[in-house]
Amino acid sequence: MANGGPVQHGFPHLQTVRASITALYKRLSYDTVQTFATSVLPADVAFCDTDDLYLGAQRVARELVRHYRLPDARLVVSFREMNHAASVELAAGPEYFVELNDRFRTHRRDIGAALAHEVMHVYLHRLDLSFPGTRENEILTDTATTYLGAGWLLLDAYREDAASSQKLGYLTPEEFGYVLAKRALVFGEDPSVWFTSPQAYTAYVKGMAEARRDEQQPPLTAAGWAGRRRYARDRRHAQEQHGVGPQPGVPYAFMPDGRGPLRVSFPCPTCQQRIRVPVRGRVRARCGLCRTVLECDT
Repeated sequence: MANGGPVQHGFPHLQTVRASITALYKRLSYDTVQTFATSVLPADVAFCDTDDLYLGAQRVARELVRHYRLPDARLVVSFREMNHAASVELAAGPEYFVELNDRFRTHRRDIGAALAHEVMHVYLHRLDLSFPGTRENEILTDTATTYLGAGWLLLDAYREDAASSQKLGYLTPEEFGYVLAKRALVFGEDPSVWFTSPQAYTAYVKGMAEARRDEQQPPLTAAGWAGRRRYARDRRHAQEQHGVGPQPGVPYAFMPDGRGPLRVSFPCPTCQQRIRVPVRGRVRARCGLCRTVLECDT
């Protein structure tokens, strides 16, 4: 939790974020991801200063448990002085103990954001889905929270001005915006209408621009002129060399196929799973993981 300190910006964790989205689709399946088409609504996790602190926190926790479809999980929320925003004890369940930073006693509107991340820890724990290393696992948790409909709360908790700053989670604001944008492109949802933080909206716009770039990489037909020109050059070189591995700065790679034409592999712009298609001009491909239909010019 950045509390008055510097906030990291940009996309330093993008590779892990993309791997997290792929892991979600692989572990949950396309059908299960589709059940999260509706995000947590602001009214469901609203927290007024007049609400009882503990009863209100328990109410919000129950709503997030419901959203993640963990009906047999019970969260016991308490507050204490700590460095991090929150922590959860991942025992066998069904009861889980969550501790929130004492800061939230007076910053109650962000309790939902902190709990969204901690309840996702429980969800991933039950799925037995994790990454090696604490930082990578926390990035997975932030990404899953956001992609499955509760992470807009984490981005909205980001506020920064000349005198102070606050940010929750391990992703940068722009990376939260990127995952929100990936979700918005899948479900046709506009989370920006729920933002109370102007800085959150700015980060979302930057994240959307990065997500759009995923859809504009060759061999997709939406690729720009410069990308198409480089792709044609790399394809010609690969045909002369009978295949060439990944090249720096581009997401695609060419490989020989003894049973047919040269093939090109590239990440699906939706789930980032790599797809292989033959190099033979216009091709329509369907991602087997997220079922996205892709128009390609290989």
